[in-house]
Formats: sequence, C-alpha cells, structure tokens
Amino acid sequence: MSYLWEEFNIKTFAAETIVYRDGVFCPDLSTLPSTQIPSHTDLPVHIIYVGEIAGENRLDIDVAGENMRVFLSAKIKNKKPAFLNIFIKNTGKNSEIRGGVFAQNDNRLNIDIDAHHGAADTTVTIRTKLIAGPHTQSKLRGTARIENACPDCTSDISFSAMAADTARIEFTPAQRISSAPKSADHSASIYRPTDAQVQFLRMAGLSGAEVESALREAFAAELDCMNI
Repeated sequence: MSYLWEEFNIKTFAAETIVYRDGVFCPDLSTLPSTQIPSHTDLPVHIIYVGEIAGENRLDIDVAGENMRVFLSAKIKNKKPAFLNIFIKNTGKNSEIRGGVFAQNDNRLNIDIDAHHGAADTTVTIRTKLIAGPHTQSKLRGTARIENACPDCTSDISFSAMAADTARIEFTPAQRISSAPKSADHSASIYRPTDAQVQFLRMAGLSGAEVESALREAFAAELDCMNI
C-alpha cells in the first residue's frame, strides 16, 4: 500500500483502515473487510478517501461502539461536476470522529457534510479546505445535529477556501442543538495570501507558477486528522 501513501501524501499511523479510491471502496487496500466500522477494535479506524470523483458520491461513517476513535483523511479532485455527501453518525458514548477533507475543484463541486450526535460525550470535528480554480462553482454545506439527552458533545465543522478571482463559492455551515454541548463551533473563511507573502517568495527567486504552487501547499498544510 506504500504507493498510495506516497502518491496522496496521507499521514499514516497504527490503525485499521478503510480505503476508497476514486469514490470506490478498495478491499485489497483495506485492513477491514467492509466499509462497516466494527463496534470494537484495539486500534483506531482510519478512513482514507482519495482520488478523482465525478457525479454523485456518498461516504457513510457510522460509529456505534463506545470509546471508539475514528479518523478521516480525504483528498479529492474533480474535472467534471461532482457531489460528495458525507453522512456521519456517532452513537457510541465517549467515541470520537475527527477528519480533514482537502478538495481541488476544477469544475462544479458540492460537498455536503451531515454530522449526527446520538449519544453523550461524542465528538465530531471535520475541517474542510478547498482550492477553487478559475470559473469554478463550489458549494460547501455542513450541518451538526446534537439530539436530546446527548449532553457534553464536541462538535466542529469548518470550511476554508483558497479561490481564483473568478471562482464562485457558497458556504452553509449550520447547527441543530438540542442538548448542552461541551463545545459547538462552525466557521467559513476565504484565504487570500498577503502582498508581503507573495513578495517574499518572489524575492526568494520563485517564478509566478512556483509562487502559486508554494501558496497552495502552505494553505493545504496542517490538515492532519490526528490533530483536529
């Protein structure tokens, strides 16, 4: 499996894995036999979702066991219109789901994240970063739901984008909270490099294309699911 890690620069650690490539589950690259997360494992579960997508795509993450640790690393791109729907359900007491989604849009891309807390002391934190190319359209939607009798949950769905001047971006973060959480946050932001940053890179001898590449790499950095 080493070629997959090298190609997509996914940080790995000791874990059971569920691997998707181009929107398709790959049992030969996974240590778990199916996309179903077991109710108990000695190791955390690492869901890896990488490659190019088009059309409708769905990723279900359902955690029912207590004290589970589940991590999501997603790195996707699209050249055709694409939709990625991520449905997260955490009903395992004291279980956590932490994830990072990195997307590069070269056409039309919708990402819809629905996170459901169905037990006390559950955690769902998903950070999404988008690079939107010229004349692209992007819609990023995230909804966190904390049900009744589910106190002390931690919820955070955030979006940030680095976009070309002609790109169109729509953010819709939302929360539906019916129990007092430990913390509940959502955010959306646009990243724009400063003139000082661009000038520093040019003074270092980088060409225009190299400056753009360096800024993209800096924006995409620090999206480590283990630290979210």
